[in-house]
Parts: sequence; C-alpha cells; structure tokens
Amino acid sequence: MATLRFKALTDLMSKKVPDMKFPEKRVSEFYGELVFNDEAMKRYLQPSVYKQVKECISKGELIDRSIADGVAAGMKAWALDHGVVHYTHWFQPLTEGTAEKHDGFINYGPDGKIIEEFSGKHLAQQEPDASSFPNGGIRQTFEARGYTAWDVTSPAFIVGSTLCIPTIFISYTGDALDYKTPLLKALHAVDKAAVDVCQYFDKNVTKVIANLGWEQEYFLVDQGLYMARPDLMLTGRTLMGHLSAKNQQLDDHYFGSIPERVAYFMRDLEVQCQRLGIPVKTRHNEVAPNQFELAPIYEECNLANDHNQLVMDTMKRLAKHHGFEVLLHEKPFAGVNGSGKHNNWSLCTDTGVNLFAPGKNPKGNMLFLTFLTNVMAAVYKGQDLLRSYILNSTNMHRLGANEAPPAIMSIFLGTQISSMLDSIVEKVSDAKMTPEEKTELKLGVGRLPEILIDNTDRNRTSPFAFTGDRFEFRAVGSSANCAAAMTVLNSMMAAQLVEFKKNVDALIERGVKKDEAIFQEIRNLIIESSPIHFDGNGYSDEWKAEAARRNLTNITSVPESISKMTTEHAKDVLVKTGILTERELEARAEVEYEKFTKKIQIEGRVMSDLVVNHIIPTAIQYQNILITNVKGMKDVMGDEADTLTSAEKDLIRQISKHVSEIRTKSNALEEARRVANKISCEKTKAEAYEQTVCPLLEEIRYHVDKLELIVDNEMWPLPKYRELLFAR
Repeated sequence: MATLRFKALTDLMSKKVPDMKFPEKRVSEFYGELVFNDEAMKRYLQPSVYKQVKECISKGELIDRSIADGVAAGMKAWALDHGVVHYTHWFQPLTEGTAEKHDGFINYGPDGKIIEEFSGKHLAQQEPDASSFPNGGIRQTFEARGYTAWDVTSPAFIVGSTLCIPTIFISYTGDALDYKTPLLKALHAVDKAAVDVCQYFDKNVTKVIANLGWEQEYFLVDQGLYMARPDLMLTGRTLMGHLSAKNQQLDDHYFGSIPERVAYFMRDLEVQCQRLGIPVKTRHNEVAPNQFELAPIYEECNLANDHNQLVMDTMKRLAKHHGFEVLLHEKPFAGVNGSGKHNNWSLCTDTGVNLFAPGKNPKGNMLFLTFLTNVMAAVYKGQDLLRSYILNSTNMHRLGANEAPPAIMSIFLGTQISSMLDSIVEKVSDAKMTPEEKTELKLGVGRLPEILIDNTDRNRTSPFAFTGDRFEFRAVGSSANCAAAMTVLNSMMAAQLVEFKKNVDALIERGVKKDEAIFQEIRNLIIESSPIHFDGNGYSDEWKAEAARRNLTNITSVPESISKMTTEHAKDVLVKTGILTERELEARAEVEYEKFTKKIQIEGRVMSDLVVNHIIPTAIQYQNILITNVKGMKDVMGDEADTLTSAEKDLIRQISKHVSEIRTKSNALEEARRVANKISCEKTKAEAYEQTVCPLLEEIRYHVDKLELIVDNEMWPLPKYRELLFAR
C-alpha cells in the first residue's frame, strides 16, 4: 500500500470543520482596524502633519523628510497601541511574491537603556540586499546595495506583530528592481495624458485615476494530499495524473453550495482581509472541482495591486490553519479549468466621470467614444507587448484551454457598441451627407440607452472584453502580480492618448473645429484598430484563420513572446514615456527568460525524481505480482493457463512498454537539460528548454498516466485526481 497517500486520505476522513470564533461586530465596525488609514492618521498625527500628508497623497508627491518624522512618531504610537514590536519595508521584487526585512522598534537611549525608536529616516528608507533578487544583470553579487523607499499613497498595515510599510525597491544606481516603481510611473503618465484629452470636454478635470478590480481564482487541496505530491509542492502543478472519470463535465460545482470546511476558510480569510482594509465582497465556487474565486470592490490601481499581493499571502498563510494548501498556479490540473486573475480596468476623473461609461448627452458620449477608441488603438498596436507581460511558464498551460481566453489578443465590445462604431464609419463615409447631417451623426450617434451595462452579452473567450463601464483583461494569470499587466496597459493608453491629442491639435491648427477634429480622429481610430475588434468565439479554428488574415499575432511560445518586451514599439511605450529606462526594459526581459528556464528546469528535475524513485519501482512491483500470478497459474493448470492468463500477459507487456519508454525519455530529458544548461545566453537557453525539455515532460507524462490506469490502486504512490479534486 502507498503509505503516504493512504495516510493522507485516512487523516482527511477524520478531519472536522474547525470551531472558529469570528467577530460578533458588523464588518463596518472592524473594517480597516489594522490599517494606518485616514481615521488613524487624524487621531495619531498632528493636524499640520496630517494636512501635508493628505496633500502629498492627493497630488502623488513625495513627502518632505521634515514631515516624515512627524508621520513616523504617529505611526509608531498607533503600532505600539496594537502590540506591534517590529516594522518592515514591504516591497514587490521581480519574483512571485513580496519581500520584507523585519527590524525591532528598539535602540539604546541616552542613558544606555533600551527605548522604542522609529524615526522619519526608518519610515522613508531602508537598505535591503539588491543582488539576490532577480535583476536581469543590473546588479552583480558584489553590488549588493539597494534601497526601499516609502510609497505614501499606499497605507501602512499590520500583519501579526509587524508594521508593514509599502515601498518601492530600487538599486544603488536608481534602477527599478520591482513591480511597483514602474506601475506608479505608468499611473502618473496615464493621469497626465488623460487629463489633457479630458480638457477638450471639461476644463474642471484635473486628475484621472486608474481603477482596478481583480478577481482571484484559486484551488484548495487538502494539506495531507498536497504533501504526498512532490510535484505540487515544488512546481505548483501536477506533472502527471490521469483525469478523473468525473471532473467538471456536469457543471455541478460552479456556483454550487460552498463546502462547509471551505466556507470556514473563506470566512476567516474575509475577516482578516477586511481588518486589513481590503474590500473583499464576492466569493463562490468556480467551474473546476475544488476551485474558488474571491473578488473585492474596485479600488485605485496601485492600492488594489498591493491588496491583491497581500490577499495571496494571507490566503496561503490562513489555508494551513484550516488544513488546506492554496494553489495559485494557472493550471495545476490538466484537463480542467485553469485559474486566472481577471483585471477589471477603468479610468475615472476627479469630477466623478467614468471615462469608459457612455454619457447621458452628446458631449458625454463623445468623451466615451474618445476613450473607447483609444483603448482599441492602444491594444491593437500593442498586442504583442501586452501579451509579453502575461504569457509565462505557468500561464502558457492555461491560455486557450477550458474557458481561458486564447493567446490571440482581441477586444469584445458587444452588439450595440459594435453597431454604433460601424455606423460612424459607414455613414460618415457617405459623400452625399450634408454638413448638418454629419453634425447630427457626430453628436447623436452616441446616445446610448442607460442600461448599456447589462444589455450586452459576456464573452468568456475574449482576452479583453468591454463589460459596460470597464474593460476586463481576462488573460492575466492567477499567480501574476497585477502590476505587470497594469503597468503596460496604462503605459500603452498614455502613449496612445498623447498621440491622439497631437493629431487632434494638428487638425485644429489647420482650421478644423475642435468637435469635428475629435470626431475625425475617432473615426480614424475605429478604422485603424478594426482588426482587434472581435465579438465571436475565440476558441474556434475559424477565428485563428481569421485572426491571421487580420495580421493579428498568435504567439504561444513564451520565449518568443518575451522577445516582444524589447521591440521598438515597446521602447516607444515604456522608454520614451519615462516608465522604464532601456536598461530596465532589457533587464526585465532577461528576468523573464531566466524565470521561464528555471521553472522548466525544476519541473524536469522533479519529473526525473518522480519516475525514477516512485513510478517505475511501483510499476515493476506490480508487474512482478502479475508475473508471479501467471507462473503460479501455469504450475497449477499447465497449458490450460495460457488462455486464462492472456489478459495478465498483455498487462505485463504494456507495463514493460511504458516503463521502457519512460526510462528512455527520462534519459533524454536529463541530456536535454544538460545541453541547455551550457548555453550562456538566457534567451537561447529559454528557447532550448521550450523546444527540447517541455515536449519530453509531456511525453513522459503520457506513459505515466497510462500506468496509473494499469497499476493496482492501492500500490499507486501519488494521490490521484479524484482525490485531489473531490476530497475536502
């Protein structure tokens, strides 16, 4: 019997729903109690300091060091009142998580005694090692100095007994080594560019805020079963495993009753999130068995991204207390739905206007059309760049499979919006129209029903869908840092808006009236970006052929996709706009090549270990049992046994065949890794791993999965899909 697997199943049978005690207060009474938010600042900061901090936050400016001391004093008092003993600069390096170094609130006082100390210097800046994080060659091992600097726009919070201060992370030479730094620059760029365009319509607009509402999908697996799967532990996905007879084909898990043990975990997670000021609102069963989703109310993009990082960390930590492990890999189980992180993105003005929502009058609809068509143009021009920031070694298994959108970038608009855009192009192109008729079309075609948000269908196969008052970027992977996609998306939009304004201003300078100039440029954008507009089935082979005719790219190779991070278009969007330097841009591509290689390298090593030390010995052991049985039958029944044991002999042959193939391909896998590892160029090495190692992983899996169907269930060493997906 496979002891570890069956022990995990036995332990699971004895598990009970935990006796949890949740706050008896209303959510509104404890929401944000662990956040140094506006309420806490009012209470703990001097009025003059509070006022200056609020001004810096609203304007996105750095806080003066003289103010930092006042903020630090108030923040320390608040933290000590909550039992905090350490503080840390909480930052987001180019890994798949966050980083922190804890320091105690202690120092020697004037009399040599220990005192609690936390100054503006400690608040504003720390110096973590900058050479041991992914950096794409920017930092060498002997160049270790790096800095974290306080992001005043994202409030400090408490986890356990530690005060966490959100920060950016840069090298000694000022290069960005994190996700937050370029995101903040991108948000500033889109703010400025969008305000300039909004000024055509409303001079009162002085700020445009990018909002983000993420939807986090994840799997829960019993901790014991997880520990019995080395591939899940080390790679986040099952490298082998035959699909269960029942999986998601009955659609009975989706939106079904939440299992009681899972519901307790969810409630615990919600309480912890709400105490941290994270406005989690929605929870439900997802399509695949043991798959779930969590979603908050939308927030300002930078804060929303910080909250998503905090949520993923909190999920992993709390799941262990409930006997679960959280799987955030995009495709932990082959053949069932993968997990995404849909990024719902919108732009809103400080006058209360959602720029992606149709207006209630002609001017409002012209504003809406302006931003809608600029989004279309930005995504059309930047399709390869946008994909390069979301296609990686984990998301490549998900895109285009089981309800995930394909790798072809397209925009879904819905019937009504599509008809409106078509009418603009078709009617304006009619030379017989009088100027009055054109004006009527220009100002009247955008008069859309106020129920627009709900009067269009949803397209789950679209990677970038308009959903009434926002765009849903569905292609982002569940383990991703939202900042990557949001940086490039907001940067693309900023660059496009700058170009739009330049073109409109040029028309105005030539004597074209402002409204007519705007409308002409809108029409040009509709025509130019029409190939990216697709409302049909993104899974169909017909769409792949049609996309090719439209010159839309369908890049499924991760190294090839990464190469699009450093094209001339990428430099126009990210370098010329000041989001990244060319050195930082190239370094990020190097980091992605290296990540891809290392993850496939780990998968190869785990696969080799599993087949050599677990699968082959088990298969041979079962084969020997069959051989002994056949020999025994022969001894007892003589020649008569030849007919009776034909099935067993066939199984013996099948096992021999599969074991032989596994051994041969495992040796080939080792050799492929050895050859690839000698390559010094990260791009070439990544390509070698994709072309030689990845196919062997799938070929070995095929034979292992066949053995799983043959070998005695009690002997099989790894928890099976039916146990991982249905045992809870």
